[in-house]
Amino acid sequence: MANIKTKKGVIGILTGGGDVPGLNPAIRAVTIRAIREGYEVIGIRRGWGGTIDIIRDKKADNSNNYRVLTEDIVNKAGRTGGTFLHSSRTLPSRVAKEHVPDHLKKKYHKELNDLTDEVIQNLDYLGIDYLIPIGGDDTLSYAVHLYKKGVGVIAIPKTMDNDVPGTDYCIGFSTCVTRTIMMTNTLRTSAGSHERFWYWKCSAAMPGLPLCCQQWPERPTGV
Repeated sequence: MANIKTKKGVIGILTGGGDVPGLNPAIRAVTIRAIREGYEVIGIRRGWGGTIDIIRDKKADNSNNYRVLTEDIVNKAGRTGGTFLHSSRTLPSRVAKEHVPDHLKKKYHKELNDLTDEVIQNLDYLGIDYLIPIGGDDTLSYAVHLYKKGVGVIAIPKTMDNDVPGTDYCIGFSTCVTRTIMMTNTLRTSAGSHERFWYWKCSAAMPGLPLCCQQWPERPTGV
């Protein structure tokens, strides 16, 4: 057991992109292990959105942008679906003029703005030594961008498409596959009851990997 009385550093964690099963348990696992190893854990709200909304002023109310995580908080959240830190599809390197936070509008007023410098300063303001983003293509692509700028990043792949390189299984993929099979078996009995053939299409961001399922409407066929 690590000496938890000695603070080794601060770990930030966020979730970005679409919702998949397993996000809260992942946050819980990281938080509990980190705390027991002597780290403080800060949960950043709304993915990368929270990293640009932070106001670097001790008098400012940033409770909607981040929170310090405890074992009690993540133990309760770990039993639920979704992500209690919430999510967004914000990419700080491409923020539209109308989406720039109010406190930054005077500084960033182009049609598309790169707020990466603000992200890095905000992480430094929070004292974050290591950042753990949980996400798919977009979320982790920006994480790579930060890593190249010197930010300590440890990524957790999350996508039901299972299309993040360097990993066998992404969070959410297994549930997607098993539920697709379950729904297919369920509808198979209905099709058999009516003595019909049903077309069942699984679509995905990448060919052959299920993202959502759609039953085609009945229509005459020559099959």
